[in-house]
Amino acid sequence: MSYFAAAAVRDGGGWTAAEVNLRGATDVDEVADRLRDVEPDADLSLLFVEADDAYLVILRLDEGEDLRVFGSDSAYAEESRLGALLVGDLKGSVTGFDDTEEPRPSTGDDDSEQPAVDPEADPVGDADLLADLGISAQRLLRLCAHEGMLPADVTAEVCQVLGCADEVEELRGV
Repeated sequence: MSYFAAAAVRDGGGWTAAEVNLRGATDVDEVADRLRDVEPDADLSLLFVEADDAYLVILRLDEGEDLRVFGSDSAYAEESRLGALLVGDLKGSVTGFDDTEEPRPSTGDDDSEQPAVDPEADPVGDADLLADLGISAQRLLRLCAHEGMLPADVTAEVCQVLGCADEVEELRGV
């Protein structure tokens, strides 16, 4: 399974981005350590892990502490060692949103902004981890479930809102 891992870190001077090598990581705490190493004095550190055009995991550290994790689909834990390492301990469903307001499939009969959703996706973790940055839990879940959206597309959209899209996309060589 191939992956792309990009760290976006913010300090007093703005955003910087760096690719993070996750080979050999033994647990999610070691992944968090590698994220901290990108910029030890960062106010905010985010790691976007995209795997096989199918899965997205976002990790967040505030001032190097309080690791929060969101995964677009729990199936990633079953499909790869890296997936198990990142989201394998996230049991149950997502937290951070009102689950009585589920995204509904688009019928195509109206011009609503509601996307067609993947009924097979089972997001896990803290969907609210970017809410204070302008990406609500509902919006993150809709982006991840939107038919045709790849993990790279979700990362690009999130980074556009955060103001670090150019830095992250530069890592891709785009």
